[in-house]
Formats: sequence, structure tokens, C-alpha cells
Amino acid sequence: MTYCVGMMLDRGLVFMSDTRTNAGLDNISTFRKMSIWQTPGDRSITLMSAGNLATTQAVVSLLDERSKRRRDRAPSLLGVDSMFQAARMVADTLREVIANHADSGQRADSTFDATLVLGGQVKGGPHRLFLIYPEGNFIEADEDTPFFQVGETKYGRPILLRAYDPAMSFEAAMKLLLVSFDSTLKANLTVGAPFDFHCYEKDSLETGPTGRVAGDDPYFQLVSHGWGQALREALDMLPDFTLHPAPK
Repeated sequence: MTYCVGMMLDRGLVFMSDTRTNAGLDNISTFRKMSIWQTPGDRSITLMSAGNLATTQAVVSLLDERSKRRRDRAPSLLGVDSMFQAARMVADTLREVIANHADSGQRADSTFDATLVLGGQVKGGPHRLFLIYPEGNFIEADEDTPFFQVGETKYGRPILLRAYDPAMSFEAAMKLLLVSFDSTLKANLTVGAPFDFHCYEKDSLETGPTGRVAGDDPYFQLVSHGWGQALREALDMLPDFTLHPAPK
């Protein structure tokens, strides 16, 4: 399983993804689920993936290969004129890969599904964030839906709904995402550290701060233990439930 979050802020975009893939509790591997394409001064595009590993790796490999060709030979993420066109290209590539699995005789289409989060900015347009479905359709983040989650979403969603603020800083957003990821990995062993992240500053048109947060990272441990303690203290501050005797 996977957990990835892409978040729209007034300041830009924040992405975070876990790195765990597994086929059982005794077969756990680490794979990067975040890819970035950039031409400094022109564009920065980030893609995160959840779903079948072979499918997502094929999609990234095709996008990467086509981005290395000359722009006049074939369209690529480094040649599209807008983030909307980038989303269409990624969606078409995902649909192409899934169809190729079916054409090769592998008929359990759902087995090869993948869901993608795409975000970034192309010169001349705003920073944008998209959620791309296996069928090749997609939706865009807006004020009502300012972040997208893919993978094991339910455990980390409540804190995002309660604490998200579009005006928050990158530093505050990273703290919020780490709490969300900590809640998820504590509830589901198929999600695990390390976590990859990218903070894109709007209008910079280049890759921003990126890195990987390990499970034993001192700050992550501080956030994890501090959040657990804060929850216990908040629970203790609430009045106890009043039980009334059963009527005789």
C-alpha cells in the first residue's frame, strides 16, 4: 500500500510520499514514489503514484524517456504549454500502460490500476494540482478541495481536514503532513518511512526544497511523540461522560 499527499498553499505546493511496497508482512521493499521534471526558469512538475508498482514505474519510465527526446519529435512534460496539458499527457500515458497489460493477455485490469497526483507550474500559468484516475480522467484541486491523498488515505485525513490552512508556511505544512503520515503508519503496517518530500515555491519555476525523512529522524520522532502526548492531554481536558443508573 501507499500514502501520498499533494497540498495547495498560497505559497505554492507541498508533496509527500511514503516509500514502502510489500506483498506480505515478510516481503517489504522500499521504492521511490515521487518523480520531478524541471527546466529551471520554465517549469517544475512533480508526480506521485499509488497502485501497482509495475504500472507506476512504466508510466514514469515512459514520461522520462519521452522528456529526453527532442521536443519537435514527440510531446513531453518538458514541452507542454500548460499544467492542464501535462495532466492530459500523464493521464493518457497511464491509460496506455494499463491497456497494454490487458492487450498482453493479463485481463485482471484492476490488478494493474494506479492513481497519480500531479502538480507544478509551467511558465505563463499558475501552480496547479491534479488527481489522475486509472481510467485516464482527472480532477483539479481548488478552494473546496485543496489537497489530494492517494493510497491508504483514511487514517491521515482527519488531521488534514482540521488543521489545513492555505496561508500556512512550508514549515507548518511539513509538520502537518508528518503528523498525518505518523497517524497512517501507526494504523497500517503497509505504509512506512522514509518519506520523500518536495516544497515548490510558486512562480519560482524550479525545484524547491526536497529531501527524505527517515523513521528515526529526530524531528519526526519529536512530532510523533509530541502529537501522541498532546492527544492524551486533550482527551484528559474533556469532561468525562456521565452515566446514569439504569431505571428500575
